[in-house]
Amino acid sequence: MITYNWNCRTVDVHPQEREETNVVYNVHYIVTGISDELNSEGVAYEATVIGVKSIPLSDGGEFIPFDELTNEIVTGWVKESLGEEGVGEIELSIANQIDYEITPKSITMTISD
Repeated sequence: MITYNWNCRTVDVHPQEREETNVVYNVHYIVTGISDELNSEGVAYEATVIGVKSIPLSDGGEFIPFDELTNEIVTGWVKESLGEEGVGEIELSIANQIDYEITPKSITMTISD
């Protein structure tokens, strides 16, 4: 099993937009997947995907002041903007990276003389 941790704490803001201040318009996300399977050294396998997602200011939604934002709120915005398919693609990419670490399809070796 893989646990996915979404870090959406780094954002770009417009200092002023539509009479609001510090309006988030881009979120820099870091998604880390940590496997419950351990390597030979007892360390969990993990992989990360990094990206940026634009978040438009909603016309009808309630504005949340910057100092009231949390990682959970902003992660919700990013996931909603990506949609189920986009979130699934990110998490599948992480799962594939971890699978490759667990069961490599290729390794590099050196021939000794």
